[in-house]
Amino acid sequence: MKAATRTTYGPPDVLELSEVERPVPADGEVLVRVRAVSVNPADWYILNGPLMVRISSGLRAPKTNFLGTDYAGTVEAAGVGVKPFRVGDEVFGGRTGAFAEYVCVPHDRGIALKPANMSFEEAAALPIAAITALQGLRDKARLRSGQKVLVNGASGGVGTYAVQIAKALGADVTGVCSTRNVEIARSLGADRVIDYTREDFTSSGERYDIIFDVAGNRSWSDCKRVLEPHGTLVVVGAPKSHPLRHVVGMVLAGRLSRGRTASFFVAKITHADLDALRELVESGKVRSVIDRRYELDDIADAYRYGHAQGKVVVTV
Repeated sequence: MKAATRTTYGPPDVLELSEVERPVPADGEVLVRVRAVSVNPADWYILNGPLMVRISSGLRAPKTNFLGTDYAGTVEAAGVGVKPFRVGDEVFGGRTGAFAEYVCVPHDRGIALKPANMSFEEAAALPIAAITALQGLRDKARLRSGQKVLVNGASGGVGTYAVQIAKALGADVTGVCSTRNVEIARSLGADRVIDYTREDFTSSGERYDIIFDVAGNRSWSDCKRVLEPHGTLVVVGAPKSHPLRHVVGMVLAGRLSRGRTASFFVAKITHADLDALRELVESGKVRSVIDRRYELDDIADAYRYGHAQGKVVVTV
């Protein structure tokens, strides 16, 4: 089978499309014929290998040559003990090494039935980005109906889902994005949209119960000005030049603040939350925004693509 591989850390130039042996599902695993995958900022970090990645992924060289997490496809075979899924089921989820024609996935995690009203490409855009938005708003911020939420970076992969999920949870939502993305943020349900090229949300005088910061381009002091006295900042994004310093600085500053809090987390793809996403999609409350589509042969170009409006997907 074909798979995107690398033997060293580096830019997209280190990627290769290799012929590798097709995996065989072990007991409790399903073999998925991958139809589409999507690229996330996390994939960029794993490819490039900054220090915070190398600590767990290999200091000198990556422990695995395979890449990718988000996928959608069809169950091709099942190992012993697999009950929830049958051959032919359309599924989606997250599994290391998903940038390939086939991937083996444990039947009890990282996989769920695909939303019936989504294409493979739309479903492949969901897992990391949408679960980050769901867990960040529901679990870390503990969003309650009627609260005011600001999504800084409302037009990217996580941001487009955050606007929709915040609305689905009953929030009053303000989205922050650039001029070209204002209409897409409105179409996703934002009650108000701030064009950051024309207005600074930290100087607007508005106060928010929750700031969901995907852009990672503002300081704690900036955000603190527009947080309610017991408001919560959820840090999701960070500058690529110094991500760890930004995240640690924001969280420490939040802990030293009276009343207001700041937190950072790494999303965990669970079967339960994949099911929750499917329900949100099938009820019409959440959809995927796809900016660009590539073929697996052009996976390096998908990595190189800049600031996306929504998600970048790759058909396999």
